[in-house]
Amino acid sequence: MLDMKWIRENTDALRQMLANRRSKFDIEGLLALDIERRKILSELEGLQATRNKSAEDIGKLKAQKQDAAAKIKEVEGLKGQIKELEAKLAETEPKLQLQLLSLPNSPDASVPVGQSAADNKVVREVGKVPAFAFTPKTHAELGEALGILDFKAGAKLSGARFPVLRGQGPALERALISFMLDVHTQEHGYQEVMTPYLVTPQSMQGTGQLPKFEEELFKCERDSLYLIPTAEVPVTNLHRDDVLDEKELPKKYVCYTACFRREAGSYGKDTAGLIRNHQFNKVELVQFAKPEESLETLELLTASAEKILYKLRIPYRVVLLCTGDMGFASAKTYDLEVWMPGDPAEDGKGRGRWREISSCSTFSDFQARRMNIKVKRADGKKDLLHTLNGSGVAIGRTFAAILENYQQADGSVLIPDALKPYLKADKIVKA
Repeated sequence: MLDMKWIRENTDALRQMLANRRSKFDIEGLLALDIERRKILSELEGLQATRNKSAEDIGKLKAQKQDAAAKIKEVEGLKGQIKELEAKLAETEPKLQLQLLSLPNSPDASVPVGQSAADNKVVREVGKVPAFAFTPKTHAELGEALGILDFKAGAKLSGARFPVLRGQGPALERALISFMLDVHTQEHGYQEVMTPYLVTPQSMQGTGQLPKFEEELFKCERDSLYLIPTAEVPVTNLHRDDVLDEKELPKKYVCYTACFRREAGSYGKDTAGLIRNHQFNKVELVQFAKPEESLETLELLTASAEKILYKLRIPYRVVLLCTGDMGFASAKTYDLEVWMPGDPAEDGKGRGRWREISSCSTFSDFQARRMNIKVKRADGKKDLLHTLNGSGVAIGRTFAAILENYQQADGSVLIPDALKPYLKADKIVKA
């Protein structure tokens, strides 16, 4: 959430920011509500001051045994006006708050201005794209042929986009989870946490999922709880209303959870296989940092996520998102994209394309303001800190990338060296 004082003082810059983000947010409506609220508040405070002064005068008159009837009548008249203004304020403030909660974050100055994914900047590519002497298959084709992915059974149980894993499939999934958690805790200094999968509306609002993305969430109406779309939500809310000493920062957490998303806007796009499921597993990285170290921390967090792909020897690239392609709450985002040799090419000619497997972002103080998370400085001053997170990484998409990049001509799939200690196998074969 952006600061209202900053908005008033930087209205032109905000209009340009919204244009750069391709946002249709009603800035004029927000400013009008702010003016209305301040006008009501000013009138209310004036009447309250008059009432308090009159109450003092009544006390003095009574102490001097003088007639206070006129002053008492004046105070009675003020009570009605004050009550009316309090009702107007109670009606206006939630409207203003809702508008502020719906306003996207301001991109960092280092983010390129652009209108779409076509304007994103490829920062680096790592690894060699594999060459095959045969036509590579998709992970869905491979998984079904090997008997480790069962999409029909998942549809029977829960509907579309809920796959069932069998045989070596669950073993590979578990191996990836353990491998990622071990790397991040043992090599990158993250503290592992386990959190609930159900959270309150307040938690969803804190990280920016509400009110903006209500339609993307699975809600348990009876209990007024939401299934988490990412571990970012519960982990970041661990420090809601906390003041962290700057000596503690950066504070680093890693968390494995299942994630639940409606994917309401996909409408059949990229829904084959494991790419856009309603339920999937993910290892999430979350950091709390001093504002002056936010961008440096983002680079380190991104490097931690990259390390997983590097160790698995999956070709990947790092992409800096432009203003028009960034997430609602983000101030700066790097996407990690893996090469999927079996996927149909984006131009429809042949096979092979890049697929996002992780987004690593700094949210500046956008989430911290919503959750009231602060850092205490050495001089005692308290500032809003910066929150960051990134997938470290998405399990299902890593599963898919391994199948496609390590597939063999006979339909088997080799196991990456980094996973062999977890799987106790060299390859995945049909049972």
